[in-house]
Amino acid sequence: MKNEFNIAGKVIVITGGTGVLGSSISKHLAAQGAKVAILGRDAVKGKALENEIKAEGHEALFLVSDVLNIDILQQNHDEIKSKFGPVDVLINAAGGNRAGANILPEQSFFDLDLEHLRQVIDLNLYGTIYPTRVFTKEMVDRKEGNIINFTSATVARPMTRVIGYSAAKSAIQNFTKWLAVEYSQKYGDKIRVNSICPGFFLTEQNRTLLTNEDGSLTPRGHKIINSTPFGRMGVADELNGTIQWLCSDASRFVNGQNIIVDGGFDAYSGV
Repeated sequence: MKNEFNIAGKVIVITGGTGVLGSSISKHLAAQGAKVAILGRDAVKGKALENEIKAEGHEALFLVSDVLNIDILQQNHDEIKSKFGPVDVLINAAGGNRAGANILPEQSFFDLDLEHLRQVIDLNLYGTIYPTRVFTKEMVDRKEGNIINFTSATVARPMTRVIGYSAAKSAIQNFTKWLAVEYSQKYGDKIRVNSICPGFFLTEQNRTLLTNEDGSLTPRGHKIINSTPFGRMGVADELNGTIQWLCSDASRFVNGQNIIVDGGFDAYSGV
């Protein structure tokens, strides 16, 4: 019987591939036989990740990138195609936040740094749209491909403080559904667009917000744990199985969906 979860030989591009989640995903997919192209800004960290994957006997390529620069993304695309061939899957994992796009408890909406707000929305939203525009052109030409975007637990349950990040991730979820319909209706049922919604995983982005220097939880961290039925935060590799499923033929009839991986956070009403 065919193993529909098999992704061996698939060419998979991961933006934001050097982050905590991106690195874990990159290593997992490569270990499953995929040809993984990792895009990120940190050349030292990216090259180290590429070398680590290759040392395990798997295929990987790191390229310095900028998800807000179409020309650089096109160069990345051309290099990946030259080395690995046409891209099968694009995972838009790049994103981030800025302090000025948050509202602290002692602040109000009018204290927002509008430039930081714009930067956060640009990075998360346009940092998803631009790579999609570049890497899916050949997908639609051959009428086959797979796009996986990253949303956030802050979409369905808007959280205090993170206004810019929440707004951008909400827009990505809407974009995912729109693009799924657009591509399927125009290019057929072999091209699909979905998103994954991670719950709370400790990353470099949220570590100082959720934990103290000694590793204990901040008051906000405690609130999140108390709202998660599993009673803990996620571990990076707990996202990998869902990502592999979305990359594989096992999910070939899944389109326009936002897959939640959050230990029950979204399901819990607090009572």
